[in-house]
Amino acid sequence: MASIQKRTLQSGETSYRVQVRLKGHPVQRATFSRLTDAKKWAQSTEAAVRERRYFKSTEATKHTLSDMADRYLEKLKRENPSRYKDVRTILEWWKKEIGYCVLVDLSRSLISEQIEKLVKKTVIRRNKDTGVSEQVSISASRVNRYISALSHVCTVAVNEWEWMEENPFSKIKKLREPSGRTRFLTDSERENLLAACKEAHYPHLYLIVILALSTGARRSEILNLRWPDVDLQRQQIVLQKTKNGEKRTIPLKGHALELVLLHHKVRRIDTDMLFPSQKGDKPYEIKKGWEGALQKADIQDFRFHDLRHSAASYLAMNGASLMEIAEVLGHKTLQMVKRYAHLSEAHTGMVVESMNERIFSNGN
Repeated sequence: MASIQKRTLQSGETSYRVQVRLKGHPVQRATFSRLTDAKKWAQSTEAAVRERRYFKSTEATKHTLSDMADRYLEKLKRENPSRYKDVRTILEWWKKEIGYCVLVDLSRSLISEQIEKLVKKTVIRRNKDTGVSEQVSISASRVNRYISALSHVCTVAVNEWEWMEENPFSKIKKLREPSGRTRFLTDSERENLLAACKEAHYPHLYLIVILALSTGARRSEILNLRWPDVDLQRQQIVLQKTKNGEKRTIPLKGHALELVLLHHKVRRIDTDMLFPSQKGDKPYEIKKGWEGALQKADIQDFRFHDLRHSAASYLAMNGASLMEIAEVLGHKTLQMVKRYAHLSEAHTGMVVESMNERIFSNGN
């Protein structure tokens, strides 16, 4: 049977403590600020226990959001350490704001309040064009990363730990994000950039940029390469550290392969890294050389990551399908590569024309 106890706190506020006791089942407890909420919970919980549906809410009254976040971070550190640092930063923010919240009270309205705080949140960033630090709002994509991170934690809590009955993020809408950046090098820009890289102080900057353009690999993926990851016989590279934490194999062909073969002949014997620092204990820092090459080539509004966009754009313009581009870049879905769809329109037209010629060639 259910019992409700009225309690008056030192602050003068009133709360209602509910207990549901049924023979053969553990006692279920919860506290509410309104009597109507307490009665509803008591009624629904008692019915759920009788029908043997109630088994997760007990855990939801024992653990807070901080407990849930900490357990998830321990799991992530073991299973996917490459994502640990960024996810920890996000979850620490959630813990700071509502870490005290018991999971049974983690409602959509409470989450929405925190999202509104995020939207209004500002950070200090340095304007790359003016060099002046300014206060700006965090981007919609960053807010969505905060939403996705805690939503996934809740999903694990529901499906694996049985700490919650349902994910409160299930009906939380993400913010609309602007279209993805599609800056890529023109033919003349590419020629000027590669020429500048050849003249750079760091002799391997040219090879690094060629690898980025020919494979679509990210900056960190290239700089962290080790010789055991490079299979010269099979002409491929195995990326051990990727953004999504999974290994990815990319082909090594043409000019990039030729340069890697030459680089292998003069490799350092004190480290297995392709692009080590002077001490050989970490990757070489190319920022100064990269920015110098951009300046010498007179290329504006271009980041190293845009080499990845350039590689995808070249693939699209040379007839690769969106599925093929996604496979090369390591995207699990086609959503991220749809920005290149318009570049493959000519190829799509050729495919349709070829299909029509083949099936209607006899005048049927």
